[in-house]
Amino acid sequence: MKKIFALLIAFATFSCTSNAQKTKFSKEALSETLLATDGSQVAFKDILKQYKGKTLVIEVWASWCGDCVKAMPKLKELQANHPDVAYLFISMDKTADKWKAGIEKHQLNGGHFMANDQMKGVFAKAVDVDWIPRYIIVDKTGKIVLYRAIETDFEKINETLLSLR
Repeated sequence: MKKIFALLIAFATFSCTSNAQKTKFSKEALSETLLATDGSQVAFKDILKQYKGKTLVIEVWASWCGDCVKAMPKLKELQANHPDVAYLFISMDKTADKWKAGIEKHQLNGGHFMANDQMKGVFAKAVDVDWIPRYIIVDKTGKIVLYRAIETDFEKINETLLSLR
């Protein structure tokens, strides 16, 4: 019985820490390359450098994702209310054609890149993607201030952005 209790405590501790708020991206995430709209491969750390000194909202999404499409009006409202914030979209689409068609169809304003190996790949695992759309907010210093938000968290996302002004 003591062993079972100890195992339960260990499991609970592990479960709580795995979803903890992270303040920086892992080395794996930073070194992973993503596909740019021009067909080139760019390391995630180099993408982030483009936004140095700016508050950044990262949305991990896919054109096939119903919840992502449903959240688009809320995202556009967020962009209208926070024009000083930069937006980066990272797609989990399976093909570049579908990804690019999704950008055009939904008129997504911001930077665009696609993970090379989708939801179960290296990049997705490195940033703990278990659901999309997924939102990450990075402050002007490069620190992650909101690591795990989904489409039902727009109030939390908005509050976080307001606190960073």
